[in-house]
Amino acid sequence: MSLTTVQPADSVADVEHAPGTTSMRGSVQRAARLAAALLTAVLILLALPAPAHAHATLVSTDPAQGAVVEDAPDVVRLTFSEGVSLVPKGVRVFDAAGDEIASDATARGAELAVTLEEDPGAGTLVVVWRVVSEDGHPISGSLAFSIGAPSAEVLAPEVADDPATGPPWGLSIVTWLGYAALLLTTGLVAFVVLFLPDHHLADRARARLVRASRAGAVTAGLAWAIGVPLTAVYQVGDGLGALGDGATWASLDPLEYGVAAAVVGGVVLAVVLLGRGLVDRARRTVALVACGVAVGAPALTGHTRGVTPEVLAVGADVLHLLAGSTWLGGLVALVLVLPDLGGRRTLAAEVLDRFSVVAAGVLVALVLTGALLAWRIAGSWGVLLETGYGRLLMVKVAVAAVAVAIACWNRFALVPRLQDASRRRERRAGAGLLGRTTAAEAGVLVAVLLVTGFLVDRSPEREPEVPVVATEPVVDTTRVGDIEVRATLAPPTTGPVTITVELLDADGQPTEGWSAPSLRLSDGAELDLGDLPATSRGPGVYSAPAVLPSGGEWRLQVSLPLSEFERPVTVLELPVP
Repeated sequence: MSLTTVQPADSVADVEHAPGTTSMRGSVQRAARLAAALLTAVLILLALPAPAHAHATLVSTDPAQGAVVEDAPDVVRLTFSEGVSLVPKGVRVFDAAGDEIASDATARGAELAVTLEEDPGAGTLVVVWRVVSEDGHPISGSLAFSIGAPSAEVLAPEVADDPATGPPWGLSIVTWLGYAALLLTTGLVAFVVLFLPDHHLADRARARLVRASRAGAVTAGLAWAIGVPLTAVYQVGDGLGALGDGATWASLDPLEYGVAAAVVGGVVLAVVLLGRGLVDRARRTVALVACGVAVGAPALTGHTRGVTPEVLAVGADVLHLLAGSTWLGGLVALVLVLPDLGGRRTLAAEVLDRFSVVAAGVLVALVLTGALLAWRIAGSWGVLLETGYGRLLMVKVAVAAVAVAIACWNRFALVPRLQDASRRRERRAGAGLLGRTTAAEAGVLVAVLLVTGFLVDRSPEREPEVPVVATEPVVDTTRVGDIEVRATLAPPTTGPVTITVELLDADGQPTEGWSAPSLRLSDGAELDLGDLPATSRGPGVYSAPAVLPSGGEWRLQVSLPLSEFERPVTVLELPVP
């Protein structure tokens, strides 16, 4: 943002020979005070209590993950940290053979209820789910539990080819283009209304801004219109072919349609009024209101929907977008009009002076609202370092800092140097340098918007930790009298596993007890998977399937009958990463 302040002169001669009145030392001191004030305000914002995450997470399930129940439940319930909504074919139930079980799903607030419409029989069931959280981002996962006993083998269900919940690159690019065109177009209109004098000498500059705003309006309209179906496909998690299904369009939040309509309608109305000439106050007011509606509408969707208090987050986002529009549009407008106003120094001085009145306020609004939104959405320093959202946010802050540094350099270094210049050549060279740095500032701001386009589609939640997959099975050995009991768990991961128990005599040869051993698996705390169905695999060798819902120190209880009345019990430790 060019924070340039040039006092309008009564004549060209006054502008040509006006001596500089601001010393470099005074400018640096004011810059330091401004930086200190902004830093203090940011620290105060960061001291606010951390908010709830702006992205839904699974809190609990009934039955629990990996549980073994006696009878099939009528309803499977999944509870999330915030409200969720369904997408077409987002919830499906499969048996161990991979065959789909008829079911019906409903979402009410933060609870997802899955009703089993047919008897699944005994064995392992897998519930595959994909829902959309309040901020518009999809989340997905699966729940596995068993009826009676776990199945010996569980086949992976055939679901969508791409169940990922990350946004596609096409949507991110369209989002960036839509935001950049929106902020640029509305900023250009606001510049014409607020900063460009209604003078016939500015007609050429005004015409150039009208042409630029028309191109921006067309780009913004197309980008936001294309973004609606891409968002629907992204939430459903299917390909573009899903757009042929009316359920895909119906599943999209009506607010998404409303925001797109407000953006397109607002920029079109503002540009039409601009092209017809803003000859009266009423038309100017309508144009500004249309710009405000178009810029503020996107704040009603996205991450701010899941941040508390929502009113504060939405309000800060609206102010942030308005400030960004004024900054970007003002910079681009200055680059476009200054060549036409270069020969009319009084008019150029008036334009720069009008823009400078709000420039400092725009900078303060951007910094404060940006810091507030970042903290309320991220919630902790760890999110900044451990998530893709946080890392992109830090990139945005770094690039924005470059733009702010250029703005401060323009205001507190180049402008005083230009004012203190005593020769025409020095003033001309200084003016050219100021124009180039203003263009560079606008270019850096476009880069900020590029990062923002990818940022708005990212989740602020921590990415799931990738478990360390062990290649060797977990083995533990103990003794029951003269018999060595060896337990093996493979693969040593969560999900379906096989537990093998071997009984060996003193010579290491397979041996048998009075009857087959009984096996029971638990984590020693809250989770008890119950008795495991042991099957003989040969002399002294028994195996049983299980579904581990999580890693940790699992305990296998082996009850080994040595006689009709003697059944000693031993416990083996089977740690799973």
